Amino acid sequence: MDRDLPPLRLLTAFAAVVRSGSVQAAAAELNVTQPAISQSVRKLEDHIGLPLLDRGSRPARPTEAGYALAATTAESLSRIADLLDTLRQAESERAKTVTVACSVGVATYWLMPRLSAFYRAHPDLLVNVVTTQSGVPALVDGIDLAIRYGHGRWNDGVLHHLFDEVVEPVCAPSVRSRFGSEVPPAAVSLLHVRSAEPSWLTWPDYFAGTGRPVVRGGGQTFTNYVQTTQAALEGHGMMLGWRSITGELVASGALVSAGLPVVVPRNAFHLAQRNKKTGEATEKFARWLLAHARADYGSRAKGAIAADTP
Repeated sequence: MDRDLPPLRLLTAFAAVVRSGSVQAAAAELNVTQPAISQSVRKLEDHIGLPLLDRGSRPARPTEAGYALAATTAESLSRIADLLDTLRQAESERAKTVTVACSVGVATYWLMPRLSAFYRAHPDLLVNVVTTQSGVPALVDGIDLAIRYGHGRWNDGVLHHLFDEVVEPVCAPSVRSRFGSEVPPAAVSLLHVRSAEPSWLTWPDYFAGTGRPVVRGGGQTFTNYVQTTQAALEGHGMMLGWRSITGELVASGALVSAGLPVVVPRNAFHLAQRNKKTGEATEKFARWLLAHARADYGSRAKGAIAADTP
């Protein structure tokens, strides 16, 4: 249905006449001439097909239809103004908020412990963290940045190398104390992570990359690195400790090296940023992450093997 609405300028002119009480006062309020206001009212009446002012009175007073139209116009303009204020406020808040997506393990053990330092430097900004099961979270609507592990050849955003990963078998101190210089993989339960991502280094990949005998069967399998890490902390076996996930736990002594070779996978962590213009928070947080990653992981672990596996 075609609803032939009159131009907004005619409605606002008439609403000003009713609000101010006269054509003269409306002209002064809108900073235009009286003839311009009078012409706007007549054009509005022609458009609607009804008289809106009773010109037999002095000053002219709105008709019943005029009062109804003026009230509806004033209410509608007020609601539009309120909406515009809400939209501007939302845009202002959005400019101070960044949403970053990453895997559960990266969020829990790498990103979240660093956020307090970011907030100290930028107390007016807010970081929302969205966790995914995938190691390559998508830059969908609502996601400004994504921390990804992989080959780094994605084309859906601007990519920055974040840091190379280092992988080392780790276990609880109680497990390590049962053995000598190293923990034999065949003598303990190996903790596995079930993942659809082919880029994640697995125990078979580790054995192939280091030339160690393959240990088949046994062990426990989990759906993410947080569960696996918790099992290792409780002494249930030995896991492949990714530096970004277990590095702080090793530094604190909660987990220890199993004494086995350290490898550097050919893949690395990257920061993906949306191609379109982003807000202040996104730009600042991206620069902050890159600077801290370089400071924390400026070099590979000494003696690490550059693995040909993922």
